[in-house]
Amino acid sequence: MTLKIASYNVNSIRAREGRVVEWLELTKPDIVCMQELKVEDDAFPSLVFTSHGYHSATFGQKTYNGVAILSRTPITDVTRGFPDGDPDPQARLITATTAGVQIMSAYFPNGESRTSDKFPYKLRWLERMTAHLQKKIAAGDNFILAGDYNIAPADLDCHEPALWNESVLSCKEVRHAWTKIIALGLVDTVRVAHPDTPEFTWWDYRMLSFPKRKGLRIDHLLATPTLAGRLKGSGVDRDARKGKLPSDHAPVWIELNDA
Repeated sequence: MTLKIASYNVNSIRAREGRVVEWLELTKPDIVCMQELKVEDDAFPSLVFTSHGYHSATFGQKTYNGVAILSRTPITDVTRGFPDGDPDPQARLITATTAGVQIMSAYFPNGESRTSDKFPYKLRWLERMTAHLQKKIAAGDNFILAGDYNIAPADLDCHEPALWNESVLSCKEVRHAWTKIIALGLVDTVRVAHPDTPEFTWWDYRMLSFPKRKGLRIDHLLATPTLAGRLKGSGVDRDARKGKLPSDHAPVWIELNDA
């Protein structure tokens, strides 16, 4: 037996509900972390997912942000946001236990531009995440941090690095933040399985970026070493980016062998 875990920025669950259900039926993941729900909790279509065999836990927000975890097994120990006592009006992190694994679904800030006031918020949020992960690792927690990180960690993760290296997605500040997270001992599961290929997960809606393969790898599943040691395979469901009204992201997934 294996455990398939996916991360999918749906870019509005209202707009993409049918496509998500179709993808679930086709690919049958055991656990799904979703980002950019853009709805409050009471508007999330939990009954739809229940009818397809999934439990759900959400941390929603009207119009913006919002994260969720779906699982074929019951979801317990749900927490929302950072437990550091610093209030954050943006719904970007949900943590839970399911199928014997601690799962975190995260929607890292985009930052908009390096001259925007949203960029310091992004850098501060990354600092908070790093501190949070450090405490969890020190406590001996094993977990998977899945989500849209809004970080392309290396030139291999950009279709044309020179165009992106000064952007909020791959500039030196956010790549440094990524390096600090990895230095905690976490494993980039997709890159371990595919060390030499781009594995893009996001493509701009404009300029025929998807058919021209002009993408970025900004959706990730990091794992603690114990869980990473169970890695069987990983990939990106590019077909989910095709067709009518897709999200601008494709789901990324990993498969773990049983413990």
